[in-house]
Amino acid sequence: MPGKGIRMEENKENTGIDKWKIIAVAGVVVAVAAAIVMICLLGNFYGQEMESEDKMEELRVALEPESIEEPAEEPEQSSPTPTPKPLEKNPYADLFLQNGDMAFWLVVDGTAIDYPVVQTPEDENYYLNRDFYGNEDKAGCLILDVDSQPFGENQTTNLIIHGHNMKAGTMFGGLMQYEDENYYAEHKHMEIYTRTDKREYEVIAAFYSQVYYPTDLVFKYYNFFKADNEMEFDYFYDNIKEISLYDTGVTAELGDHFLTLSTCAYHVEDGRFVVVAKEISREEKYESPD
Repeated sequence: MPGKGIRMEENKENTGIDKWKIIAVAGVVVAVAAAIVMICLLGNFYGQEMESEDKMEELRVALEPESIEEPAEEPEQSSPTPTPKPLEKNPYADLFLQNGDMAFWLVVDGTAIDYPVVQTPEDENYYLNRDFYGNEDKAGCLILDVDSQPFGENQTTNLIIHGHNMKAGTMFGGLMQYEDENYYAEHKHMEIYTRTDKREYEVIAAFYSQVYYPTDLVFKYYNFFKADNEMEFDYFYDNIKEISLYDTGVTAELGDHFLTLSTCAYHVEDGRFVVVAKEISREEKYESPD
């Protein structure tokens, strides 16, 4: 009977090994299946972003590139009042007619940021997940803060634009590249085209921040819109220069205007990455679309 006992032990041992093989194979199958699902989800996610970008590209293609004129020369930074220069035609006039919510078109030279900026005072988040035509779109649009006023006698000192940090690099997905000073040096200029003028800006600061609790006694860049006196201006200006990741060498004074680009960042809860630019010139000869 010893031989039978040995065979039984061998069978038990083999059975145990077979079980572990089955478990190992099952684990591999599950891991592969999970990877396939993840790839499909990511592919679908990026596909949606690219579809959103294709819609924006259709808007750009519809424009007339030859009508977009480059500035003749760089204006001096010493004057807080931008110098008007004549332009014959607004290249974005038709888009203002297509969508009355469009506040202006934003272009950041040398980057993928080349989009319409919308504003809906009655519902600030309307375009958060909608495209330029109001259709559902996870990428949304670039949104001008409701407390920013780009026109008229009540024009605010600071225009704040909010945009999604899209993983495919669309919208403000590439904004955080400004944490690199070398990148800033090659992409320091931006411009907006309103209904009536073209305004040019130069980056003055780039920094990390966050959305704070109302009771937190800290600098909140997103609360600054208008400086009515030197103290209010200095509070904003001194703080953005102090927390900037590097010194741009660009200075400002009371009377200057700013463009602030803000997107989500993930260094802290409710983190934000912010790029602030100072207006350096304005061209005021467009006729407002009817």
